[in-house]
Amino acid sequence: MRDQFRQDMYGIQDDVVAIMRELLGLTKSSVNALINGDEAVAQEIIEGDDHFDQMTLNIEENVIQLIATQSPVAKDLRFLLSMAFITLYQARIADYAQIIAKSARRSANKPVPQPLIDLIHAQANLVYRVMDATREALEERDLDLALKLPELDEPVDSLNKQFYRELGRLTDEDEIEAASKMVMSARALERIADYCVDTGERLAYFLTGERDLLEAAEAELDPQKII
Repeated sequence: MRDQFRQDMYGIQDDVVAIMRELLGLTKSSVNALINGDEAVAQEIIEGDDHFDQMTLNIEENVIQLIATQSPVAKDLRFLLSMAFITLYQARIADYAQIIAKSARRSANKPVPQPLIDLIHAQANLVYRVMDATREALEERDLDLALKLPELDEPVDSLNKQFYRELGRLTDEDEIEAASKMVMSARALERIADYCVDTGERLAYFLTGERDLLEAAEAELDPQKII
């Protein structure tokens, strides 16, 4: 009976990892649609929104069922609760990938300044790295990698600020209007990386039972963050 319980728990982890893999592909497709002005791909992504909603809902239901029927305690309970939180974070990442796709649809065939496109592209590449590291940390249950996620997130925040500075330099009204449609994409990429850091926090809690490890890692990067 307990062997089956273990298999069911590992199955939940595998399902969450599978969602992470798919979300990385979805985010890349959304960003590519934005950069290339591909309205058709953007529309296809938007129409597929229900797919991730259903996947995350299924995992949540499986977690609830295991808690209700197996009465887990200690590390097993931490694991299941952490999977529920991490699944919620993945649902939010899917929402932000949708926001990027909607921005791609709105900005298609608009004269977006090349420096802003380049910044979005650079920021996205950094976000992909954070997303892939997050997936690997969960799949391998790698505490050290989970604690490294705030460090990987730092350059994403820096490029997001640079995007807004570049936006503020625009003077041509047509360029400003077109660029304004990409603002939400820059913000969405930043939030995706933030949810990856949140995922690392839940993973660290599951693995150790301690809640402040990731906060300490963030404080080492910027002592002013933790007062």
